[in-house]
Amino acid sequence: MSELLKIVTTQLAEHLRTVMEYRSHESISGGDINQTFILETSTSEQFFVKANRAELLDMFLAEFAALEEIKSSNTLLTPLPILAGSAGDSAFLVMDFIEMAGASETSEEVLGHGLAEMHKVTKPKFGWDRNNTIGSTKQINRQESSWGKFWKDHRIAPQLQWAAQQGAAPSIIENGRQLLAQIESILVDHNTIPSLLHGDLWGGNWSTTKIGDPIIYDPALYYGDRETDLAMTELFGGFSNRFYNAYNESWTLSPGYTSRKDLYNLYHILNHFNLFGGGYGRQAENLMERILQNRYQ
Repeated sequence: MSELLKIVTTQLAEHLRTVMEYRSHESISGGDINQTFILETSTSEQFFVKANRAELLDMFLAEFAALEEIKSSNTLLTPLPILAGSAGDSAFLVMDFIEMAGASETSEEVLGHGLAEMHKVTKPKFGWDRNNTIGSTKQINRQESSWGKFWKDHRIAPQLQWAAQQGAAPSIIENGRQLLAQIESILVDHNTIPSLLHGDLWGGNWSTTKIGDPIIYDPALYYGDRETDLAMTELFGGFSNRFYNAYNESWTLSPGYTSRKDLYNLYHILNHFNLFGGGYGRQAENLMERILQNRYQ
């Protein structure tokens, strides 16, 4: 891996128009998709590097653009993307390296306020101007004027299609078929706007810097209903009431959020089923049954 990082350092020096050479690197564990490293150069500068197969360069280019989009919102802190490129059979993304610390009461409150401010950054249509990935799954961001149509056609339908291709239980496919026919009518009266979203906001995708500022990373960015970000924070936990109270102080959630969050979290559960299988299939089926039951009550 040092050979790859030597090439990365050379490209980085050319990009930054400076003189630097590879000195050392440290492998970072914890990610399921990419290899990650702290790269140190001869100038004693440190960079955070993600690496994967060369054919996944588009994934890194999309993440580069997403980090730029969040940074340009001037709301929450996110890593600065510096260079995305390829070297031999590998693709890579270089960002500035930021030392992390544990969350604090203050950082959770700042995160809540900052996320609400980020959600106030809007676009005319739902989606984004490029596709990206959520985890390693392709995420379709074709722009739509209708939120219900976007959620049906570009979030739930593709996941159900992939589930069918992987041999999901017939009950999952049938419940999915019934649900797809209802999604637009479920959301038709929900007056939402296309907000700038993180898109994959679970507890592992935010942290706190050494000086106490919250920082978000690994986005699956698009413009959509802000409730989807909040729903995911509840799905896997890791956020306290301080976070939610701060968010609602800045921008109160709309009536009916609790009835919509199952539909929004279904996307992530289906994605986890398609990636990992196991009990996520039963969880997805339970969610769909609950959504349909609530629909017909």
